[in-house]
Parts: sequence; C-alpha cells; structure tokens
Amino acid sequence: MTIDEMREGYEKEVAYQKHMLRNLGYWFQLFTIISGCGLVLIYFFHGKTLWLTIMGWVFFVIGGLGMFMFGYTGWRGQKNVQAVVADYEAKINHLQKQARKAVK
Repeated sequence: MTIDEMREGYEKEVAYQKHMLRNLGYWFQLFTIISGCGLVLIYFFHGKTLWLTIMGWVFFVIGGLGMFMFGYTGWRGQKNVQAVVADYEAKINHLQKQARKAVK
C-alpha cells in the first residue's frame, strides 16, 4: 500500500463518518421537534383534555430520550473522527521518520 492509497482511504473514511454525523444531526433535530410538540400540547391542553396532555408528555419524554441518545452518539462520533485523524497523522509521522532513517 502506498502513502497516496493510505491517504485516500483515510480521506474517504473521514468523509463517510462526517456524512453519518450529519445524519445524526438530522435525527437530533427531529427529536427536538417531537419534544417541542410535546411541550406545546402540554402547555395548551394541560387543564382541558387529559388524553392530549398525556400525549404531550409522551412526546416530550420520547423527544428528550431521542435527543439524549443521538446527542451522545454524535459526541462519540466526533471523538471517533478525531481518533481516525490522529491515527493517520501518527502513521504519516512514523513513515516519514522511517524514510529519514533510510536516507541516512
């Protein structure tokens, strides 16, 4: 494997992981909207209609859990991207050090 092939492979991996992180962001936004809808239902129907109030609480809880889950997953994904970049830099530094030794 050449350095160019390795660089290309790492670039593809980082691009793919960033794409997946954007998808996680979309899911996070969806659950934020669900939670917001739950808050609206709770606010407007808390004293009027019991089943809409219960549905509001269900939406609020589901939205909060989804936001927590996708937020945590996004945070771990960012750490994973940083680890891949650090691994690439370590390999390049090692290969450059080996090349300098070979030249001497």
